[in-house]
Amino acid sequence: MEKWLEVAPERPTTDITVEVTFLERLRPPLPRRVVWPEGYRLERWHPNITDYLALYRLVGAPHCWWMRYLMPSATLHRIIASSHTYICRLLGPDGVAGFFELDLEKPETPYLSYLGLVPEAQGKGLGGKLLNAAIQQSWQKETRVLRVNTCTADHPNALPTYKAAGFVPIMVEQEHWSIPDDLGLVPPEHLRQKVN
Repeated sequence: MEKWLEVAPERPTTDITVEVTFLERLRPPLPRRVVWPEGYRLERWHPNITDYLALYRLVGAPHCWWMRYLMPSATLHRIIASSHTYICRLLGPDGVAGFFELDLEKPETPYLSYLGLVPEAQGKGLGGKLLNAAIQQSWQKETRVLRVNTCTADHPNALPTYKAAGFVPIMVEQEHWSIPDDLGLVPPEHLRQKVN
């Protein structure tokens, strides 16, 4: 675990246990354009830290996305400002509908760091299209494997959607997270560690 993820003892936390599934896609995507419903479009995004964390919260709060809040500002800035990081926002009739973030530092083995929709955009068939757009963007001629992981705190459709898009699970690990209560996140009851 990264040193910056260690929470000070005086900072109250809620402990949860998640199963993290690591997946790989070994075959390149077919060269076809993703067709969005009317009113939706994808745009490359170069956010500052404040705007990035605002969208990270909007998309990730229901799924306990928390680690980027604890990351030192200089580290987070270096990641989102890097020429190897590719972030796209999905824009819709009501504003931002979701985003994905790719780590392309190693073109042979790119990594899909984040992908998700805001709650209001879910259930409209956009998730699979957003994933296909991320796959298309990540795959270069040098690419051998595209990696991603998801966990039991994510949307229940996340794992089936990755599998349907050609990702194959290669490993499952159990992780214990101590999420600071002052982040304002509400971990699902079924993930909370029971205190004896």
